[in-house]
Amino acid sequence: MLLFLLAAGLTLIFGMLGVINFAHGAIYMLGAYVSYEAGKRSGSFLVGVLSATVLTALVGAAVEKLTLRPLYERPHFYQLILTFGLILVVSDVVRFFWGAGYQEVAIPPLWSGTVDMLGSTIPIYRLFVIGFGVIVSGGLYLMLEKSTLGMLVRAASSDAEMVRILGLPVGAIRMGVFAIGCGLSGLAGAIAAPLFPIELGMATNTIIDCFVVVILGGLGNIRGAVAASILIGMVRAIGYVYLPSWVDIITFTLLIGTLLIRPQGLFYRTARTA
Repeated sequence: MLLFLLAAGLTLIFGMLGVINFAHGAIYMLGAYVSYEAGKRSGSFLVGVLSATVLTALVGAAVEKLTLRPLYERPHFYQLILTFGLILVVSDVVRFFWGAGYQEVAIPPLWSGTVDMLGSTIPIYRLFVIGFGVIVSGGLYLMLEKSTLGMLVRAASSDAEMVRILGLPVGAIRMGVFAIGCGLSGLAGAIAAPLFPIELGMATNTIIDCFVVVILGGLGNIRGAVAASILIGMVRAIGYVYLPSWVDIITFTLLIGTLLIRPQGLFYRTARTA
């Protein structure tokens, strides 16, 4: 579910806007650092999570409006160059404010400790992450599939010119989608902060797994992203137990096999019209 939280924003941006956002991992890293700083100053984990989510969403809105908007009609390699440059910018900003060392966020007392389930000892915080991921996935599904906002987003992604002719603000819709996607990435960073050391490598260590989830799940498919995240998570977990030196090979074999057999994604659904 943590992988889903991280990949959900990329799925949204990639599927709805067609933007290949290589800076998604950098936004995830920024969210973790902002959560660490806000939590340290306020003494509240919740304040840290909210601060990371809001700030990264605002950063996403600014990036879309100021840099990405002129590139929608250009070839995708312009987006690749821009978002790769954003990785360098965000990494330097983080290094300037927090240095190159590791930072740590303590698990909140409310979710500290462990519980015994089915003969295994499981940290309570990991159960919280699972439940939180389920809530976020349900909220995204309802927003995209059952709300007027979701209808507008789907319409703008399939035929932006027609939506513009109808007098609807395509630019604002795109900016909102990109902001929500970046906010989800920052939220994932804040939620992951108590589980892993916060460091600069977060910007690149996770982006490959995110793209694997997006490809397996199908573009813009939230239910597919959940299923793909569980599939990748379980494959890697079983691999670490039985074939630890083959985990990456198994993951990429699954990716390559999907691209060869079903390039639209294992959980792809025919696009609906608004």
